[in-house]
Amino acid sequence: MKGDTKYRYSIFMLLFTLILINYIDRGALPFAINDIAVEYALSKVQIGAVLGYFGFGYLIGALIGGGLADRFGTKRVWLFFGLAWSVIEILTAWAGNIGTFFFGSALMGFAMFRVLFGIAEGPAYPLLNKSISNWSPKSERSFSLSLGLLSTQVAGLLTAPIAIFLLMTTHSWRTMFIVLGIISFVFMIIFYFVFQDLPENHKKVTANELAEIQKDRVDHAEKLPWWAFFQNRTLILNAFGYFAFLYVTFTIMSWGPKYLQDTFHYNLNALWYMAMIPWVGSTVTVVLGGYVSDYLYQKYSLKIARNSFAAVMLALTAICFAMVPLMHTATTIIIFIALGNACNAMINNIYYSVIMDVSPYQNIGVFSGVTLAIGNISAIVSPLLSGWLAQYYSYYAIFYATACVAGLSVCCMAMLQPHKKIQVDLPQKQTIPATH
Repeated sequence: MKGDTKYRYSIFMLLFTLILINYIDRGALPFAINDIAVEYALSKVQIGAVLGYFGFGYLIGALIGGGLADRFGTKRVWLFFGLAWSVIEILTAWAGNIGTFFFGSALMGFAMFRVLFGIAEGPAYPLLNKSISNWSPKSERSFSLSLGLLSTQVAGLLTAPIAIFLLMTTHSWRTMFIVLGIISFVFMIIFYFVFQDLPENHKKVTANELAEIQKDRVDHAEKLPWWAFFQNRTLILNAFGYFAFLYVTFTIMSWGPKYLQDTFHYNLNALWYMAMIPWVGSTVTVVLGGYVSDYLYQKYSLKIARNSFAAVMLALTAICFAMVPLMHTATTIIIFIALGNACNAMINNIYYSVIMDVSPYQNIGVFSGVTLAIGNISAIVSPLLSGWLAQYYSYYAIFYATACVAGLSVCCMAMLQPHKKIQVDLPQKQTIPATH
């Protein structure tokens, strides 16, 4: 029946594809980094810098993206930044040459383009969270988020074969960036014709589905200033927990291919499928985690669905990465990396769900942006620290550091109070008493 349609899932798949493209675009660089390092004579510390420059821009983009979405709507902001990152991805093909010509340093060229690229891609997850909150019923919140966040893990799985296929087919890392940028640009044109900010504005959403989406959505709270974020313990702890999640993700994404090449001497023919393995389990657990979180919420309580669930999975993540240096074969090492990543991905939805749990609807975009900005400091710290550890200690030190970060986040997530809506004492508006 027409009244029973669920067009929102088409929107979720559109968002899934958009985030998938976003992540593949950013994740392609590590597979070209060996060729780039040889061409421009980069050390491991400099390689870490090239991989980490993205994080500086991403932090800025995450901060501004959520606020812009709250003010101008998600569709306009998606289009502006999506087209921007497509163009910058293409221009990255000449980043080193531009840096050498204008600044006398290829490293400066990559710094400039990767920072700009980070700014353009930074708004993606605040926009995703705002879009999901607009389109999903409250009872499906975690699961709907998981469908969007699944794209991160699928991108980790597909980036290796796609990037290596382009490298091996074209024999040029520059062509790889050009092709990926063109694909992004074309998709943003499709996105323009399909997406709408709100379900009530989309002609394919029926009255029955709209009523289902808006059921139990009662939020008349006054919009809070952005700094109210820092007056709420749960939001701050959640942001630090998200830092740990992303630290694990960026460590695997940025240094995983280089680690496999240097330690086990995999060439591109082997690397394309070996680099996929750490992401296989996470593509399942990221969706399973959303279902489990919703189930625990309905069966027990919000604290068990958020706090306990997150703390347990992060503890398992820490154990898996601490085991990596104790393994002696490529097979067992990759298995433990994959298990750690799968446990980490299991609670990806929780960080976004907590923001929705405690924030007024009008603040979801900007509070998501602040959370993403804090969390994505890991996009700077992880590549740079990992490069330094690999240069002066060993690759195993990278995994010990990752285990420590995941372990510390257990405490953060255990202390959340997701059942308490944010309350801030705002200055009362002065009223002029009436005269008679």
